[in-house]
Amino acid sequence: MKIEVEDNGDEGRFVIFEEGKEAGEMTFVWDGEDKIVVEHTNVGKEFGGKRYAKDLMKKAVSFARENKVKIVPVCSFVQAMFEKDKNIHDVLA
Repeated sequence: MKIEVEDNGDEGRFVIFEEGKEAGEMTFVWDGEDKIVVEHTNVGKEFGGKRYAKDLMKKAVSFARENKVKIVPVCSFVQAMFEKDKNIHDVLA
């Protein structure tokens, strides 16, 4: 399993791969220079049960911390993760 970040400065996504095949993604758009709006998380049905959505969330949080930006959670999964884990509130917008 590997996660890559694609970011063109306006929008981007965190993409998770399993054995070279795209297994899921978490998409975002930039809101100014200090916030990303996470809009959608999707993991393919064949990759369900592997916690890949949580792995994508971890990558988004580390990306936010490394780039000193906040996350605006529009995606319902991301909203739920922020509700469950107070340890990541440092990147919550």
